[in-house]
Amino acid sequence: MSSLSNIYIKVETLETLLKVVKAKAEKGLSIDISISDEANKYEQNVTAYVTQTKEQREAKKERFYVGNGKTFWTDGKISVLKKAETHDATPIAKEEEADHLPF
Repeated sequence: MSSLSNIYIKVETLETLLKVVKAKAEKGLSIDISISDEANKYEQNVTAYVTQTKEQREAKKERFYVGNGKTFWTDGKISVLKKAETHDATPIAKEEEADHLPF
């Protein structure tokens, strides 16, 4: 194992996530986690947000942030995935139907 991190998610955010997943009639939700090399003023270096489609990223749509946290242990060896091992989680619901939802 290369690192251990934690993320804190507020109850209000969990409720919003659940409401949107149910409104879109999805079975779940994909979350991206970013680990920075440097911590912010709260000593946090981990950020989680709802995965965006390629179209959403290209349109510079604002991310829906889920929570923040920090890495509390690492051996300094984080492997990089090869391109073939990565995947793009595409939402099931049509974006037009979900324009009024936060993500």
